[in-house]
Amino acid sequence: MQMCSAFRWLAAMAIFISVALAGCQREESAQEEPDTHRALTVDKEAAASSKAAARGRESGVEVPKIEIPFHKEVLKNGLTVIVHEDHKAPVVAINIWYKVGSKDEVPGKTGFAHLFEHLMFNGSENAPGEYFEPFQRSGATDMNGTTNNDRTNYFETVPVGALDMALWMESDRMGHFKGAISQEKLDEQRGVVKNEKRQGENAPYGRAFEVIAKSTFPSDHPYSWTTIGSMEDLDNASLEDVKQWFTDYYQPANAVLVIAGDITVKDAMAKAREYFGDIPSTSVPAQLKSWELPTQVQKREVMTDQVPQTRIYKIWNVPAVGSQEENALDLLTSLLANRKNSLLYRRLVRDEKVATSVSAFYYGRQLAGQLFIMVDVKPGQPVEKVEKLLNDELAEFASTGVSGEELKRIKQSEFASLVKGLEKIGGFGGKTDILAQSEFYYGDPGALLDSLKDYAAVTAEEVQDIAQKWLTPEHYTLIIEPKDKYSVTGADVDRSKLPVVNKMVELELPEQQAFTLDNGLKVVLAERHDTPVVFMSLQYRSGASADGDQPGLASVVARMLSEGAGSYDSLEFSARQEELGASIGASSGLDYNTLSFSALKTQLKPSLELFRDVISSPLFPEEDLARVKSNWLDSIAQEEAQPQSLALRKLPPLLFGKDHPYGAPLTGSGTVEAIKSITRDDLVGFHKTWLRPDNAQLTVVGDVSKDEIYRLLNQTLGKWEAPRGELPALELAEVARPEKARIYLLDRPGAQQSYIMAGLVMPPWKPEGAEAFDAMASVIAGKFTSRINMNLREDKHWSYGARAVSLDTEAQRPYIVFAPVQTDKTAPAMRELLKEYRDFLSSKPVKDKELSDYKDDEVLKQSARFQTKGQLLSSIAWQVEKGLPPEYIAEYPQRVSVLDKEQVEAAAKQYLAPDQFTWMVVGDLSKIQKEIEALDIGPVEVLPGKQ
Repeated sequence: MQMCSAFRWLAAMAIFISVALAGCQREESAQEEPDTHRALTVDKEAAASSKAAARGRESGVEVPKIEIPFHKEVLKNGLTVIVHEDHKAPVVAINIWYKVGSKDEVPGKTGFAHLFEHLMFNGSENAPGEYFEPFQRSGATDMNGTTNNDRTNYFETVPVGALDMALWMESDRMGHFKGAISQEKLDEQRGVVKNEKRQGENAPYGRAFEVIAKSTFPSDHPYSWTTIGSMEDLDNASLEDVKQWFTDYYQPANAVLVIAGDITVKDAMAKAREYFGDIPSTSVPAQLKSWELPTQVQKREVMTDQVPQTRIYKIWNVPAVGSQEENALDLLTSLLANRKNSLLYRRLVRDEKVATSVSAFYYGRQLAGQLFIMVDVKPGQPVEKVEKLLNDELAEFASTGVSGEELKRIKQSEFASLVKGLEKIGGFGGKTDILAQSEFYYGDPGALLDSLKDYAAVTAEEVQDIAQKWLTPEHYTLIIEPKDKYSVTGADVDRSKLPVVNKMVELELPEQQAFTLDNGLKVVLAERHDTPVVFMSLQYRSGASADGDQPGLASVVARMLSEGAGSYDSLEFSARQEELGASIGASSGLDYNTLSFSALKTQLKPSLELFRDVISSPLFPEEDLARVKSNWLDSIAQEEAQPQSLALRKLPPLLFGKDHPYGAPLTGSGTVEAIKSITRDDLVGFHKTWLRPDNAQLTVVGDVSKDEIYRLLNQTLGKWEAPRGELPALELAEVARPEKARIYLLDRPGAQQSYIMAGLVMPPWKPEGAEAFDAMASVIAGKFTSRINMNLREDKHWSYGARAVSLDTEAQRPYIVFAPVQTDKTAPAMRELLKEYRDFLSSKPVKDKELSDYKDDEVLKQSARFQTKGQLLSSIAWQVEKGLPPEYIAEYPQRVSVLDKEQVEAAAKQYLAPDQFTWMVVGDLSKIQKEIEALDIGPVEVLPGKQ
């Protein structure tokens, strides 16, 4: 069920593509530990030592009371099992951390950990074939695997009825995998990983971390190479090497299994013993537990790349995870960068205007840590000047420190983010991740939350001491400059078959309560009281559809709403959010602009007052607009250096026409000419015209009753009134598809990959037939096991992955296929894409199994779709946006369940037209153009690289 409108989709495009195209000290006792239950409760007054508590009170930050009750037990074979009960949704999350990463490799055999992670998705001895397949017909979500320097993990969230299947699969590849590793599978995944490496290096600044790793650690240090390894080492990986890697590291005594969700501790442990209990552990290789902290590298390097602006990297070698300085180092980076109120952002981006962005982070790992600062130099500014300003600010910070009030805001903001994030049980940053990370790095599942009291107790003086100690002139500097020219199981477990998935899905969605405020604003509330937080979404019709002759105006308005409102200027507004632990943001789509809001229940009224100011009285200050526009233009230059975003800029006007609202760049950034022309009056006019209570809808989900929120909203938003003028109409002209395919090329000399994109204009979304369309789109190109991805990635390993997406718009929808491929396979890949679509329409329509798998997966996914308040909010907001009744969401599984092949085949014939694709290919034309022309798909035209 499509629930995100255009540009909201694009906001997460990079993450979607990278994820969708994929992916300590151990217990030595062989005895099973006695049952132990422990409630993890973080309470400053009760848990902190008297000294730490005094410092915590001094900082003025109250540690939130957070509970993640858990049970930890070590099985006889050494497997550490952690269980957490969370019964708010009928789903269970599984997360397995193996204590092996790229640090366990040796020079000459790098990339093994990551390569093996890929192999683990290629089937096991008792479940040959793609690992994803049974999950993608069982409603699994948040499913992936990741590798870093220290560890490898695999995770998924499944409906309760699919838990046995998931545990069978995870235990089968832990205990029954070695015999499934073949030369063919090794060669296949080697090709996929090499394309992943090419894709990363093909991006601007893509080689930076490889250079940094080599330059900041000695050549024999395990952090001196990147996780993905080298091409040469990947080529040299033998079948024997890979099988030995599994034997050495993939055994129960070297793993942590976390099970969390709608299951009891007793049942979870019984299943853990059943599926994993008979897997033996042998001798686990000794773990590297420490490495003398490398000395600072006093070194400066300069390299060139196809980048639009210079980037400065500064790196200091600092203590590892678990050190006494860890919290202060983390707070230090938040004070320096990443926020509008941060020191470096204020000086370099706002005041001096010599940079477009600045970021900093503490990269903590088992053996050593590093402190990173990155600055994007504004084009035309001398790098020496920017670097001197940067060094001066760091020296000044080390000398004068920071105020306690600013430190307090940082802590409050971080605590608010933590509380909101803990609603999710699985996936990146969910409860299973926190428990596994705590156990892996600290030997205690409760360590991270226990440490909150220490985090709150860090004083401004301690942060300054850390700055003086580590932010020294002795450090590593990397400058990346633009090239002169660039274009843009148990013994009784039956291993002969998978456990049957229980397909019963029972959802208990909160009732939707609709009411209208005194000013006419319509509100829909869904109460959910599991955590003390409230989320809101205010949608108003506008977006790129209302840009007129200034593409990007709606996006600039959304960006400027956070640059001060009411009595707060930009920096004061940011500081007030941090002080309250609130989050207020704005986004722009093709048809709507959206204001998002979240706040702790204890700070709801003052947070709503701040929200009211953003809605009714934004400042749009001239000085901030000038800075935002300048940086916006620099970001457009960044987009034109990225193959993916360059294609997203160039394709829409070819599909819809340059004067159509949907013909604007799909990055949402507009055009150079339009951004330059925008004035403050334009912002004020747009705001007054479109952001009005009679053109908006507010959706609320959270820990609040109808009476409470009605009263609070009337007290805060009630005085916001609609202007007297009529609301303008938005007319969106219908466009015709081309009679035959067209191909447009963009030259990027030296590119290691070609970025293939193909677009097709689809009819507007409508509820009739929506499920059949989604099924059709998923089978051909919408998921990992889709036909085009299995062809280009798994069968031919020409690409790290291929997908297609249909944007959810009010008028005709853009349907976009994207496939980054290795350069020498560009034309063959285009031929294969066409073949898959043509076959789907003729000789190979949807198969019974494909449709059955899709229906099972889509229905079962509903178990996890409403796990968090944010997910529920998004679904209800989409339903309201489409003018659908509340039961539409609840009845979705029934509509999917009755789909048949004829409906899906009809949808394919109605919507798909591969011979009318508009193709966009970004790559090295000297190597690919002639072969593309020889395909004879349609006329070929080379476009200029820049606007």
